[in-house]
Amino acid sequence: MTSSNPEKPASGHDMWGGRFASGPSSVMEAINTSVHIDKRLAEQDIDGSLAHAAMLAACGIISSEDAEQIAAGLEAIRQDIRAGCFDWKPSLEDVHMNIEAALKERIGAPAGRLHTARSRNDQVATDFRLWLRAACERAIEGLRAYQRALVEKAEAHFDWVMPGFTHLQTAQPVSLGHHLLCWVEAAERDIGRFEDASRRLNESPLGAAALAGTAFAIDREMTARRLGFDRPMANSLDAVSARDFALEALSAATIASVNLSRFAEEIVLWTSRRFGFARLTDAFSTGSSIMPQKRNPDAAELVRAKPGRIAGALQGLILVCKGLPLAYSKDLQEDKALVFTAFDDLELALAAMAGMAADISFDRDVLEAAAGEAYSDATDLADWLVRELGLPFREAHHVSGSIVKAAEKKGLPLSKLPLDEMQAVEPRITKDVFEVLSARASMESRTSQGGTSPVRVKEQIAVWKDRLKG
Repeated sequence: MTSSNPEKPASGHDMWGGRFASGPSSVMEAINTSVHIDKRLAEQDIDGSLAHAAMLAACGIISSEDAEQIAAGLEAIRQDIRAGCFDWKPSLEDVHMNIEAALKERIGAPAGRLHTARSRNDQVATDFRLWLRAACERAIEGLRAYQRALVEKAEAHFDWVMPGFTHLQTAQPVSLGHHLLCWVEAAERDIGRFEDASRRLNESPLGAAALAGTAFAIDREMTARRLGFDRPMANSLDAVSARDFALEALSAATIASVNLSRFAEEIVLWTSRRFGFARLTDAFSTGSSIMPQKRNPDAAELVRAKPGRIAGALQGLILVCKGLPLAYSKDLQEDKALVFTAFDDLELALAAMAGMAADISFDRDVLEAAAGEAYSDATDLADWLVRELGLPFREAHHVSGSIVKAAEKKGLPLSKLPLDEMQAVEPRITKDVFEVLSARASMESRTSQGGTSPVRVKEQIAVWKDRLKG
């Protein structure tokens, strides 16, 4: 069935224009339309409309025949959208009115009954929550893939020694596996934040209508269950105006992107010639247009940049929401572009980091040599003085520093400094001290819970492998 006036194209004014004598200006239409952005909510919009129509029929508000026609029409529209042959009309403002107009074109009068007991205000809030719930699930899946790649790489390098850093200065030797597992732990906290955000957003606004609820005897529990929500939102004003669920999801995305960017920065450093710790294959490297020798870790650099965009989206939405009075204001139309872009960036960054975690290879000799540089075993010397000679740690720290100073003057590592040079500082030192003065011995000695000893690292790898099964 077609509209009564097929020669006149549908417009937003046709949908709400009873109060208005003429249509909007071209400028108003340009600033008001959002379909180029919110058409990404089409699947969620159709799901919400199907749930709403089924509820209206179950409550006797519309006939079952009308509900069946609405459902069939919506499913046909869904197929057109999936096939890429749906005609999106900017003049119809948004995804909701485009789909409603297309439904009217298909089934005629029953389409007009679909919007009974709802508003675009509760409709868009429902669609947006459905989309964000799925986006959080995708982020969690991406983080799990990233974790699996890191755990696999950690297992292959559980006892490789490398320098640990503080202030980007060589500090103490650690195992490469231990270092990689650090980012697995960070990703787990990111997952927890997305899970928390998902739980809090999983309430249904549908049925709140414009702001005050509806006089129709609807069943909000029914639509909430059908859409997978835990419950209907308790306050109709809150249902249509709240966007803190989007702020929370963006906050989780921002923190996750910052964690990714930190490891990305390490990849940039490690793959540089100055470090020489690691190498990415051609799959995650690019060249230079002028310098043929260059191999650039551009994927890591781009991940490193993503927090700028994602945190910018969070800040942007915070400023949109700040100071908005209840209930709905058109300012909130700006929320979706920010959220969509941020989650697109996060998903791409996660895929890139999982890919690089699996792709990267390491140079064992370079790592071990670097681990022994810059007197990284000085703390082990101090610990030995505490254990074997009973010195208070602060005194042992002073003695160890004096011995490091003597070694620096001779250009020797601690393991090559003659025993008598050490005894000149502390006479009770014996030759047994040399057993702890190597990068590997230092790494292997750190057996405390959460430490870098390969024994502890293997235990953590087993824990993570079990946790990440499936």
